[in-house]
Amino acid sequence: MSQEKAFIKDESLHNARRKFLKQSSALTALALAPPSLIKAADGNLDEKASALFEKQSLKIEVNGIQHELSVEPRVTLLDLLREQLHLTGSKKGCDYGQCGACTVHVNGKRVLSCLSLAIMQDGKKIRTIEGLADGDNLHPMQQAFIKHDGFQCGYCTPGQIMSAIACVNEGHANNEDDIRQNMSGNICRCGAYPNIVDAIMEVKQKGGPL
Repeated sequence: MSQEKAFIKDESLHNARRKFLKQSSALTALALAPPSLIKAADGNLDEKASALFEKQSLKIEVNGIQHELSVEPRVTLLDLLREQLHLTGSKKGCDYGQCGACTVHVNGKRVLSCLSLAIMQDGKKIRTIEGLADGDNLHPMQQAFIKHDGFQCGYCTPGQIMSAIACVNEGHANNEDDIRQNMSGNICRCGAYPNIVDAIMEVKQKGGPL
């Protein structure tokens, strides 16, 4: 092979690799971009960029109910729950993963649903605040929050309760300091922290998984 042909081949491979990386980076950036930002830029997106948002199939179980859905890759789990499944118990507080109001359980583990892409939950089991009570019978953690006045305005309460359950199940509720440390990702602007700790301690002392 002549040097000229070899150069052309190498240049073609280089261009193909650069194009692939560019497209991959664009897809990642667009998928992680907040929906509000994407909506504002809709008028400037060309057909190729819009194609990146084509809906994909998603199968998930939410509170024991199976769902087969079509979602855009950029949709967060929180927005899917609130806007598509109308489960509005999980709150959108900061939308940056800093307040904990959107906490849900995914396969038994607590997750900040505002930072989790819905499409990444395919085949998984989701549990939200709506899935805790058994009819009129409240979950033990819900009962404890009421008993100990663990909420005031109530906005953060769904996330607090979901994190509190995970805190106990993960073995991080052995003492008050342990609870405070492992609940630190959930913010209560009303300052009901001592009561939240008391509620978790009571449930922990009763024992058993939640």
